[in-house]
Amino acid sequence: MSRAATPQVSFADLEFMQQGIFLDSVLQTISYFLDQHGEMIEKVRSDLERGLKNPATGRNGMTPSQVLRSLVLMRVKSWDLRELSERIADGYTLRHFTETLQAVNELIVQAAVDLGLEDGKKLRVDSTVVQTDVHHPTDSTLLWDTVRVITRLVGRLGRAAGRSVLKGFRHRTRGARRRMQQIQRMTAQQRHKQQNKKYRELIAITEEVEASARGVLQQSEKARGQNLIDDLAIRQLRNEIDRYCQLGTQAIDQARRRVLEGEQVPNAEKIFSIFEPHTDLIKRGKVQTPVEFGHKVFLAESAQGLITQYQVLDGNPCDEDQVEASLKNHRETFGSAPDLYGSDRGFYSENNVKRCEQEGVKVVSIPQRGGKKTPEREAFEKSPAFKKGQRFRAGVEGRISVLFRGRGMKRCLAQGRTRFELLVGAAVLANNLMRIAALMIKSSSRKRPTA
Repeated sequence: MSRAATPQVSFADLEFMQQGIFLDSVLQTISYFLDQHGEMIEKVRSDLERGLKNPATGRNGMTPSQVLRSLVLMRVKSWDLRELSERIADGYTLRHFTETLQAVNELIVQAAVDLGLEDGKKLRVDSTVVQTDVHHPTDSTLLWDTVRVITRLVGRLGRAAGRSVLKGFRHRTRGARRRMQQIQRMTAQQRHKQQNKKYRELIAITEEVEASARGVLQQSEKARGQNLIDDLAIRQLRNEIDRYCQLGTQAIDQARRRVLEGEQVPNAEKIFSIFEPHTDLIKRGKVQTPVEFGHKVFLAESAQGLITQYQVLDGNPCDEDQVEASLKNHRETFGSAPDLYGSDRGFYSENNVKRCEQEGVKVVSIPQRGGKKTPEREAFEKSPAFKKGQRFRAGVEGRISVLFRGRGMKRCLAQGRTRFELLVGAAVLANNLMRIAALMIKSSSRKRPTA
């Protein structure tokens, strides 16, 4: 790249360099790209200032540009928040703005289209599972988690509000742990004879702890601390105890229905973690991972590696339900349907194939799933165009691998559904900016004058 074409480093980049973070050519190009598209920064600014009467007052924190750059840097380098705060001295807590990230990603893709970096002629789609930070759930461990967490929170509340609020509360953690371990260590034969008895005992202990905790909440209703900070801590502890009691009630009901009554509880009514209650159970027919816990994420990728659409899905919906929406989104972004639409057989249905053809897709490279193929269908899937489309489709699996290994999207360590969506959005944002930077560098090198 010639000196005249070299992107200038912004003030925010200089702050990163003062912390020992020297930007390589890709990060410099990302910074230059963000500097040239101020509407993305304004999206972040409006989100950060939402609900503030006077945004100009108060302590100076990170600017919208710094927040966005920090989030990108965290995903590009695959850092967690602790490492990010250690490397950036001004490490105030990042706000959670999932809707803003979605809008920024849409602006980034549109900017790539305006720059001529992507024409949208090809589209490949796939779904994957991003894990939540939970242990493998069983009814016994859910009950044990409920007992130990509620007991710990009640102890903290007693220290903050005074021991008098703990009147009538019994510590049953040892009894709950012992029964949980006995259930976990049972053989198949022992489960048939002894499991129900141990579960009844464990459920009874959990119910006792929950009832005692609700009694503590009543006794501490008017409790006050020595200062405002203590008052806020007491209020927060009371809210957490109440929340975990509600989740414990759900875990008790689930264990009673499944174990004692032998009922097949639908997945939509199950709870898989009291820490991440939004977690879904996902079955995708994978041999190595028949069951996964997290959320299903749909991804649509263009030929240049830009993720033009992403969505965190609820439950375990069929992949074929995403085809029509992806075509609509692609048309809104590029103005027309892609010439090639590639996916695996999970997205196949006759209606989806017809829908693609009606939208103007020239090559619908979706293998038929199940059933006997007609001679015409068999001939089409053996055609060079279809096979070429499937080779193109395979690239989205590589993109998912990059998001997992390089952008930290495999497992969300942050708590809550909002932070989960933030992780996915940040990983997609980092991927798209990295791809645009690489395309801009490649385009600039082609224009470099020969010596």
